[in-house]
Amino acid sequence: MENIVEVVNVNKIYKIGDVEIYALRDVNIEIKKGEIVAIMGPSGSGKTTLLNLIGCLDTPTSGSIFINGEDITKMKKKQLVNLRRFFLAHIFQFYNLIPFLNSLDNVELPMIIAGGMKKQARIKRAKYLLEMVGLSKRLYHKPEELSGGEQQRVAISRALANDPSLILADEPTGDLDEETGTKLIETLCNIIKKENKTLIMVTHDPTIARFASRVLKIKDGRILK
Repeated sequence: MENIVEVVNVNKIYKIGDVEIYALRDVNIEIKKGEIVAIMGPSGSGKTTLLNLIGCLDTPTSGSIFINGEDITKMKKKQLVNLRRFFLAHIFQFYNLIPFLNSLDNVELPMIIAGGMKKQARIKRAKYLLEMVGLSKRLYHKPEELSGGEQQRVAISRALANDPSLILADEPTGDLDEETGTKLIETLCNIIKKENKTLIMVTHDPTIARFASRVLKIKDGRILK
């Protein structure tokens, strides 16, 4: 099976004055298309840093990262924007929904930004995605009118709006109780399998990690063998 992500000899160093702090050290990973991969490790181990590098939100100090065979460390700004817009999507712990937009509008927004789709088609897809996560009766509710679990379901629908191949989730259940979080990840993983997408999720919770087909453990910036 073809790799969708390859991380090759990646280091990430932050400088505080004359002191160098390694967030990642010589990281090498391969992730196949269609995999559900969990990245686990203690706080400060480099989990989110690694996810942000794969998601084009940051750049490595050295090394290469290939997404679908292309080295994103050599891409120009416009290429990275298009990659984030059409090929990959992020699900964040704290939802990051637009507070004055209802569920339907929040999911429609990425399609408006991407362009190329008529309003009727955008609304139809947004409704379909919200129905997939069980929110057909919450289409016109704003975030403040939704529970934490419902807000995260809207965030999942929004992430899928432009039909990305790669989904990156950073502690997607960290703000939810165990039962709600487990149901949410089960729903997300079912969608990933049904639509043949790839999911990389950062988590500290073994209950959530068990939904993954593979677990990568990281400590002190290094992937453990």
